[in-house]
Amino acid sequence: MVSKIEQDHQRFRQIVRGKIRKDLRKFLSRDELIGREGKKLVSIPVHDIDIPTFRYGDNSTGVGMGEGEEGQSVGQQPGSGDNAGGEEEGKHITEVDISLEELADILADELELPRIEPRGSHRLTTVKDKYSGVRPVGPSALRHFKRSYKEALKRQLAMGEYDPDDPIVVPVRDDMRFRSWNEVKAPQSNAVIVYMMDVSGSMGDEQKELVRLEAFWIDTWLRRNYEGIESRYVVHDVRAGEVDKQTFFSIREDGGTRISSAFNLCKDLLAESYDPNDWNIYLFHFSDGDNSSEADNKLCVKLLDEHLIPSSNMFGYCQVASAYGSGNFINVLHDAFPKGSPDKQGPRIITSRVNRKDDIYDSLRTFFRQGR
Repeated sequence: MVSKIEQDHQRFRQIVRGKIRKDLRKFLSRDELIGREGKKLVSIPVHDIDIPTFRYGDNSTGVGMGEGEEGQSVGQQPGSGDNAGGEEEGKHITEVDISLEELADILADELELPRIEPRGSHRLTTVKDKYSGVRPVGPSALRHFKRSYKEALKRQLAMGEYDPDDPIVVPVRDDMRFRSWNEVKAPQSNAVIVYMMDVSGSMGDEQKELVRLEAFWIDTWLRRNYEGIESRYVVHDVRAGEVDKQTFFSIREDGGTRISSAFNLCKDLLAESYDPNDWNIYLFHFSDGDNSSEADNKLCVKLLDEHLIPSSNMFGYCQVASAYGSGNFINVLHDAFPKGSPDKQGPRIITSRVNRKDDIYDSLRTFFRQGR
């Protein structure tokens, strides 16, 4: 039977989930959540939820204490003194700890995202040691104290040496028992995410911040669906290079743009390390839509058609608004991969536009509503 306090706690959690769902679009644009990435819990500020607490006031004056007439107000008059307070009701803000997994589930419920079905039937296999028995030999670090004590007690009882009035049990070498283990092969459905971003002169800090927020929620949702995730980061202007995560979101570059450089590098990464028969592959490219030439646009389409799309679960292109970018690349993709010609699992490429933080909500729904 669930205790009353547990029922109250569950009801409180349901209220919190309802508040978060109501303001989900706002939470998706909160920069400070990114700082908790990789940790189990994040703190969410929730308005208008009061947790009952004792509140202590000033007991220096009151009824029956000091001088005063009937009907006179007790204590300092409102609005008086050096720091006069207002008379309007304040907003109550409560910090509620919630796991990223639970936040991802709320995201899925609100955006009506289907659970992702891993691609293919083959899964990676990891080997783990599982302690499955007890044996009479082994290293001291694996000594099973309870079983060793029981063996010593059985030996003393059998030999008539056990005295219940003086119950001293001392194990000898033959009484010792040790944990034993077996190697267990566990199937693990793994995924790799390759993030690619244009860092040319037309991509400023505002555009990179939009990319950072979008990538955080992409990562959160995919980690909820897979046991293991690897992330790779590629930046490019006219040339592409792989960088670490911190560099990906902080690098400042200048110059022109050649998107095919990133696609070529991504193709080489997949060929070297990620067999599509073993890995669920997610590719995301972020850009303001500027590219160097029509010839490079055609090369990009060829790389997508022949290499990247066939080997991946999904290729997502996210275009962020920039005052300096042409914004044309998304039209190139729409012309090359029209929405009316999907493959068996859905559109061959999924595109979205993120012009401001509020657009992240709709962008995530666009990317993952296929459940791929």
